[in-house]
Amino acid sequence: MSIDTDSPPGRPSGRLNTVLRHDLPASIVVFLVALPLSLGIAVASGAPIAAGLIAAVVGGVVVGLIGGSPLQVSGPAAGLTVVVAETINQFGWKTACFITVAAGILQILFGLSRIARAALAIAPVVVHAMLAGIGITIALQQLHVLLGGASRSSAFQNLVQLPSELLSLHGDDFAIGLVVIAIMLSWKYVPGRFKMLPGPLVAVVIGTVLSLVLPGNPERIVLSGSLFDAIGLPQMPSGNWGAVALAVLTIALIASVESLLSAVAVDKMHTGPRTDFDRELVAQGAANMTSGLLGGLPVTGVIVRSATNVQAGARSRASAFLHGIWLLVFAVALVAVVEQIPKSALAGLLIVIGIQLVKLAHIRLARRTGDIAVYTVTVLGVVFLNLLEGVLIGLLLAFALLLWRVVRVAVSAAPVGTDRWLVSIDGTCTFLALPKLSSELAKVPEGVTALIEMSVDFLDHAAYEAIHDWARQHESTGGTVEFVELGTASMADSLTGPPVRGRARGLLDEVLRPEQDGESPGQDGESRNPVTQGVATYHRRNAHVVRPHLDELRDGQNPHSLFITCADSRIVPNVITNTGPGDLFTVRNVGNLVPANGRDSSIEAALAFAIEELAVDHVVVCGHSSCGAMKALLAGAPTGAGLGAWLAHGRPSLERFTLGHHPVAQAAAAAGFGVTDQLSMVNIAVQLGTLRAHPVVRDAVRRRGISVSGLFFDIGTARVIEVTAEGISEIADADLSALATVLN
Repeated sequence: MSIDTDSPPGRPSGRLNTVLRHDLPASIVVFLVALPLSLGIAVASGAPIAAGLIAAVVGGVVVGLIGGSPLQVSGPAAGLTVVVAETINQFGWKTACFITVAAGILQILFGLSRIARAALAIAPVVVHAMLAGIGITIALQQLHVLLGGASRSSAFQNLVQLPSELLSLHGDDFAIGLVVIAIMLSWKYVPGRFKMLPGPLVAVVIGTVLSLVLPGNPERIVLSGSLFDAIGLPQMPSGNWGAVALAVLTIALIASVESLLSAVAVDKMHTGPRTDFDRELVAQGAANMTSGLLGGLPVTGVIVRSATNVQAGARSRASAFLHGIWLLVFAVALVAVVEQIPKSALAGLLIVIGIQLVKLAHIRLARRTGDIAVYTVTVLGVVFLNLLEGVLIGLLLAFALLLWRVVRVAVSAAPVGTDRWLVSIDGTCTFLALPKLSSELAKVPEGVTALIEMSVDFLDHAAYEAIHDWARQHESTGGTVEFVELGTASMADSLTGPPVRGRARGLLDEVLRPEQDGESPGQDGESRNPVTQGVATYHRRNAHVVRPHLDELRDGQNPHSLFITCADSRIVPNVITNTGPGDLFTVRNVGNLVPANGRDSSIEAALAFAIEELAVDHVVVCGHSSCGAMKALLAGAPTGAGLGAWLAHGRPSLERFTLGHHPVAQAAAAAGFGVTDQLSMVNIAVQLGTLRAHPVVRDAVRRRGISVSGLFFDIGTARVIEVTAEGISEIADADLSALATVLN
């Protein structure tokens, strides 16, 4: 730990100050939580009591020094209790320590190979169910200890023997355990000043005190000598190396996944540095090697201690390291205190921990997401088979469910009207869908019009061929087939290469860059017209969407606005006003000009038809940035017929702009717009004045109160700005009611 030499004399450096103010107090809180948990996990695993303390010390010191997760705290964990108990039962304690060492080496290899994040690619529902199964197993085991007996070798035996255990329960053990359970469950309701104390520690202390003052002789923890006396080298297996390798792999994988998932959860609890997963995995492996060599339990990152560490205000790994030191001091100096703890007190503690591993939130989530079967099967497998088999069964079921969800397709055929059928195909359309596909297509009668609506993201050749052959057969019997392709995989692409999953189309693709078929040469070798390509795509993807709306407009139109804008191809009126077919009566010309004194018959006809015949409520003039007409005016527009004659209608705007001091130009300049855009905005204001002076518009304003508005579309930023005679203003959500004339 470095000292900042730039700090004033007599004052600790910034880093040391952080350790003293935040990490030191947090380490004491975590130590008080870790102590009873470490003892309880050792008891539940069937390991020597000191093994839990050794693992807790090693997890704190080793991972605290070199770990990659700043605030995670490591030690013996409930998640490995079941598999460790099975390992000890099968191989003996010394060989189990060897397996822990080997698992640590494997974890280090995992970390060095930089595959730590791959361990996170496990269905969360399986992890949740694994923890729930472990919790149920622990609770069943410790229930026998709570009653004054001994846990059996399997969950099934624990259930079968429970009635006889109830008939011969030890009252003193049972009472102490119940007190511990009651304190643990009610601790969250205690007042704030007492809640600062760790609930597990308070429960075990009270249970121990009761065991000393109440009559009876409850069974207590036994430590054979000091912590250093318990240290011993592991023992090599005498054979059955296949089972040993399986145990090593199981412990390494579970410890790695639990540590990494815990680190992810801890990262969400604070705003400091994030976890280096590979480094954390190497540190966990080093801790397991050390713990196994010293005769300790396997080590993992533990979410309970880590969450306590964050909540206690820790800022760095120093807190985890110091908590390991406090555990070491306690285990060496206060062995006699540990030996006063009754086993039933730890049993009550572990029962609550086991129950808390079964989270209702996880069950509700599994139910909502359709994974309740995976959750249930995994839990039952972990409880009644073993942890590894239960997890493998859960993963296989989760994968099978995923495969079914990915490859399934929904196909339906139903009549719409008297002589029209709609066939909907939605999902991933492969050869697996052929039975359902052929069954639904067979429902379509001969001679009718069939609309094939395809919302598929994957289409293989077998499915394409089935649909294509049916369509050809249906047309040969007098029917009509129309394809509408809404998904990302198209029929046209099915013959151009191997099937691939289509790319999801975003808003930019859908609105501004509609899908075009790949250009294919015509008979003369030239590329097809992009307009006809677009029409073909429109028929396939969009025609059926707008057809019902357009059908209502077949006998007439009822637009709410006359929209006068520039002929520039970058302006799409319906996009920038969020309107649909039939909403805008649009007039486009170069420069969005309205010639005064009726000098253009086209504009005159449009004004008269829109206002007098269609009775629009709003008239809008919309200009835009980088307008070519405005550039031409600034550069000196050509004279004569054609473009020059038309741009002459824009000279009043240029004159108003060149006079200077126009409020619109000043507002535009203040907003950072260039000269061309300033002229464009002044031009909009001039056209608004021309419109308000027009007899037809003036009369409609007087009689019906129609509005006349101006808009400027800034192409580079895709912003639409309101232009008035007095200036410009941004259009915000709060202004929508006032600007309903434009965007209604």
